[in-house]
Amino acid sequence: MAEVHTFRLEILTPYRQFFAGEAQGLVFPAVDGQMGVEPGHEPAVTAVEPGVLRYQTEGEWHTAAVGSGFAEIMPERTVLLVSSAEHPDEIDQARAEAAMERAEERLKSQQSIRDYYRSRAALARATARLRACREPK
Repeated sequence: MAEVHTFRLEILTPYRQFFAGEAQGLVFPAVDGQMGVEPGHEPAVTAVEPGVLRYQTEGEWHTAAVGSGFAEIMPERTVLLVSSAEHPDEIDQARAEAAMERAEERLKSQQSIRDYYRSRAALARATARLRACREPK
């Protein structure tokens, strides 16, 4: 049987340690699209965008909705510091849909640049949460 290579993965929010353990793979939303990480990855630091993250442990893929943040990638470990991270079963879909509708309405109205960016961020978070709930398990 082939040896399974892993790296240490930590996903941290200001409120909790979302995940800490050995992983075989990670795919997360980065500034320029989806970024994949495997054991031995070249060192990098990048921004994490709100979206759906997937990580593989013991051959099984897990899905989560994440907020914005940063990722530090090293050959033997990866740390994601994100504003939020939720498993699909932790997400209230009705609440996420209502948040998405509110953000879309605010984007249609005239508002300050600051409010515009806040509305865009709220829409991105709500969309990520709903996409995580709808991803196949």
